[in-house]
Amino acid sequence: MADRVAALMEERLGAVGTGLSEKLRRAGGRLPRRIRAEAARLAEADRRARATGPHADFDSAQLAQAYDACVGYLKSLGPWRRRWASVAHGAAGLILALLALAVAVLAVLIWRGFL
Repeated sequence: MADRVAALMEERLGAVGTGLSEKLRRAGGRLPRRIRAEAARLAEADRRARATGPHADFDSAQLAQAYDACVGYLKSLGPWRRRWASVAHGAAGLILALLALAVAVLAVLIWRGFL
């Protein structure tokens, strides 16, 4: 399950790394908080399973739910939605920078006594 989610993260988000935990660390910020938490649960279960072997005790219902949530979200990310999110993110950053510049200019004008 973790390998499938890692492959989808690489395909849909461009995440690089060798496993789900590394891909989550590098590209997890591009996921919603709930999906990121579910992917972290899968990564932790994968890490524990590799360390303790197949006899490890896991809650398979919770892991299946986490897997379904991650796969459902990542499959819904098509190319147009990814581009739109990228454009919206860039526009929000630009607007924030312009707002900060306007506040700085106003502060300087007030400080110098022009307003």
